[in-house]
Amino acid sequence: MNRKFLFPLLTILLLARATLPAASPSFADFDLRAKAGEQLSVVFFGASLTWGANATDPNLTSYRAEIGRRLEATYPKAHFHFWDSAIGGTGSQLGVFRFDRDVLSHQPDLVFLDFSANDDIYSDNTETLASYESLVRRAIVDTHAPVVQVIFPFKWNVVSADLEKMKRRDGHLAIAGAYQTVVGDAIALAIDRVKSGATPIEALWPYDGVHPGNGGYVLFADAAWHAFEDGVQRGVVCAAPAKMLNADTYLRQTRFHLASLRDLPTGWRRGAPNLTSAYFDMLMSRWLDDEVIASNRVAKTGADGKKELVPQETAPLKLKFRGSTLLLFGEGTTKSGKYRAYIDGKLVKEFDAASIAARSNGNTHHWQVISENLDVSVDHTLEIELVFAADTEQELRIESICVAGGDARVLPIQAP
Repeated sequence: MNRKFLFPLLTILLLARATLPAASPSFADFDLRAKAGEQLSVVFFGASLTWGANATDPNLTSYRAEIGRRLEATYPKAHFHFWDSAIGGTGSQLGVFRFDRDVLSHQPDLVFLDFSANDDIYSDNTETLASYESLVRRAIVDTHAPVVQVIFPFKWNVVSADLEKMKRRDGHLAIAGAYQTVVGDAIALAIDRVKSGATPIEALWPYDGVHPGNGGYVLFADAAWHAFEDGVQRGVVCAAPAKMLNADTYLRQTRFHLASLRDLPTGWRRGAPNLTSAYFDMLMSRWLDDEVIASNRVAKTGADGKKELVPQETAPLKLKFRGSTLLLFGEGTTKSGKYRAYIDGKLVKEFDAASIAARSNGNTHHWQVISENLDVSVDHTLEIELVFAADTEQELRIESICVAGGDARVLPIQAP
């Protein structure tokens, strides 16, 4: 090749390579790309402590917002897009079925991962350790983004200051070691600052023991930022081990939209999530694409031309599925009623879809684990029987049937 063409070609290739995401999820590569002024996507995935409940303005005074400001100050040439992917009152099991829509679709270059508190910091439940680990693994393998695992406390975790009893913290630290991520341990940081007298605990949690105030979120951001800086300084490269530390159940999953069914049972219809909610992080039009709605009332036009709600029959929803874990994901309202779930004809439990909405006096999410540890080698049946009050309007809103493990599939039951 003529040398006068060689150097311009090399320059073009190097510039093109510089604009591509790093092949491996490296904090050093993220640092280089940010300093070069690239467009970068940062996802904050978690629950209410990620959203910033009790912050005076969660878009400005949450830990997310504080991390965003620090990134913009450190990398003034970069063009950041920050994604809030946090739903309050949820855990990593639901997170598994949200990952594609609420994380992967944003093509993140950096992921901050929550859920330690909502998965219960004192629990070493193997099911939720498996679901949480699958999120770490997918963030590394599927997005090729470096991961900051954040471990946030409730007030009583700091008051007890008993790290040895926090089995989930140990489990998440073990996952961090295996996957070579970094950890923003706000529990340890808060304990140190409170014990030293540097920060009164009332300054961190001035309103309730679950959600901190602005000062608490600054502390959360300090922990997360120290972890990020450590990753950059040490050039940490995240990598997934060949084998999961916990069961690989949640690496195979499906979120089956009920609106895709050709036929719906009597009393059910397709609809959309409400555009109002008790809390912004539970505004389900942000998190659900569609819904099916069962109701014991239907609007009819009377002889006088006026519309009125009249009673209607509701039939059970029946589906066939194969997998280990089954949960429902939808919306709860103050009109939501109760339902019974049956697996293979056996009653699992009666659930109240209004349990959160009634306490909050507004629309919220409704997600419910129905069953775990099912035999993945055979097909199972799910039946949802509606238990509505006869004297008032009630409803059930579900977007999807979520199945993990085995073939992880959902199929309609064909009518005879």
